[in-house]
Amino acid sequence: MEGSPVSEPLVPPFTRETAIRKVRAAEDAWNTRDPQRVSLAYTLNSRWRNRSEFIHGREEIVAFLTRKWERELEYRLIKELWAFDETRIAVRFAYECHDTAGRWWRSYGNENWEFDQGGLMKVRHASINDLPITESQRLYHWPLGRRPDDHPGLSELGL
Repeated sequence: MEGSPVSEPLVPPFTRETAIRKVRAAEDAWNTRDPQRVSLAYTLNSRWRNRSEFIHGREEIVAFLTRKWERELEYRLIKELWAFDETRIAVRFAYECHDTAGRWWRSYGNENWEFDQGGLMKVRHASINDLPITESQRLYHWPLGRRPDDHPGLSELGL
């Protein structure tokens, strides 16, 4: 995997640097589209609100992400730090994908995260809005997987 090795644990209390690295680590994990891998960042009894769906624990997280990535094809995500304190991080994000009919979407959202002392996320609240786009309006063109370090982020893309 690209990127420099982690020299400082990504656990509370967060600094600006560790919060930014925590956000990028989450982005990288989600861009794998591997529900099992992604679920390991959450506590066993993690609580989520994702849009109007309420999810409890890793098993439900895996089931949710499996369903998500079966219908959100060629999923590519960018996250950006919005704010942080000792145990919480707020992010904004946008992802692009297409459905099984080939329609492209850009989904915009905000997430509020709360972590335990070991650095696992115990609470995730996500509010998301979907915008239909044409294939020519896509902005995320890197190969599936981790966003390259030199690819612009949300602010640089004007999103």
